[in-house]
Amino acid sequence: MTKTIRLALLASTMLGTAAWAEDVTLTVESWRNDDLAIWQDKIIPAFEAANPGIKINFAPSAPPEYNAVLNSKLDAGSAGDLITCRPFDASLELFKKGKLADLTDLAAMANFSDVAKSAWQTDDGKQTFCVPMASVIHGFIYNKNAFAELGLEPPKTEAEFFALLDKIKEDGTYIPMAMGITDQWEAATMGYQNIGPNYWKGEEGRKALLAGTQKLTDEAWVAPFRQLAKWKDYLGDGFEAQTYPDSQNLFTLGRAAIYPAGSWEIGVFGPQIGGAFEMGAFPPPVPAEGDKCYISDHTDIGLGLNAATKHPEEARKFLEWVGSPEFAELYANALPGFFSLNSTPVEMQDPLAKEFVSWRQNCEPTIRSTYQILSRGTPNLENETWTASANVITGAETPEAAAERLQKGLASWYEPQQK
Repeated sequence: MTKTIRLALLASTMLGTAAWAEDVTLTVESWRNDDLAIWQDKIIPAFEAANPGIKINFAPSAPPEYNAVLNSKLDAGSAGDLITCRPFDASLELFKKGKLADLTDLAAMANFSDVAKSAWQTDDGKQTFCVPMASVIHGFIYNKNAFAELGLEPPKTEAEFFALLDKIKEDGTYIPMAMGITDQWEAATMGYQNIGPNYWKGEEGRKALLAGTQKLTDEAWVAPFRQLAKWKDYLGDGFEAQTYPDSQNLFTLGRAAIYPAGSWEIGVFGPQIGGAFEMGAFPPPVPAEGDKCYISDHTDIGLGLNAATKHPEEARKFLEWVGSPEFAELYANALPGFFSLNSTPVEMQDPLAKEFVSWRQNCEPTIRSTYQILSRGTPNLENETWTASANVITGAETPEAAAERLQKGLASWYEPQQK
């Protein structure tokens, strides 16, 4: 009798321990704090419903602080199990330091093209360390109601663009464009990197810069600074002290007609505007009629595995799901403006997201020029381009002086640019 009771208690204890052991919580590190509700309401429930025993905790940091916070956590051994990966050098450096695990053998990697994976691979392409999630596309979002009131049409050329800005400014009802320079990064990301590919011809120019056959002082790289210098007259009073959230608010409150944008704003703006006006979008106007158009279709976000996770099996299971067509459709529609990198086509529901992605049919895609290799040294070309873009807009630097400073900094450490 006693033996039977002991066996029953032992069995009960073992079952309880097994049940407890199955209940694993995986923490996701991310800079996308705007996505918290979407992860909690859509992404996490979809995964947990199909994978009982694995819980997901989405724990984002503020975007500007993410790299520093993540590096500190990884060094301290307190980082989450899954690491949201920025493209190219920042994540590659983490992989080289052994902080991110090799995911080359993950079955879901077969769902992505070499181009999609390139942002999270070693330079020789032999190892992949993050699952590609999405790209973002640059362009201009505009207030359709404002355009209708003023009898305006989206511009196709640079001349049409400035003629349109002049009309908006002359009318005085709306600020022509909402963009500040206090945070600097948006001047480069939504300014220089937005319009630049039309001048340096996308991948052709970017790869020439990598090879050292073009320099930042060449006309193709100075010309976008010249256009930026002309933006100053259309950004409204006090733009010098205007933060990124300030610019967002000016547009969503209907006070600005145009917003130089990344497609990631789609999901943010929609709920904030709440139907007060309709949004449209147009790609960066080409320098002259008949020119080939280029867009920044930037590999933006991936998901990697903390090499020190205590739950590698469960984490890899989640990553396999992130690489699936099911996740691709869920993510692209939950976050309109983040375009799936999965090879399986995704039918998007948001009309503005459809407009952005339609540009792929006529325009050549490229990625931001500073992200691959060129920001590994000091001075960091990405961060220096932030400052240069902001300075050119305010007039603190001429386009030529800014380009010369960037070229000198890059050539000081990047050998192909020393020829």
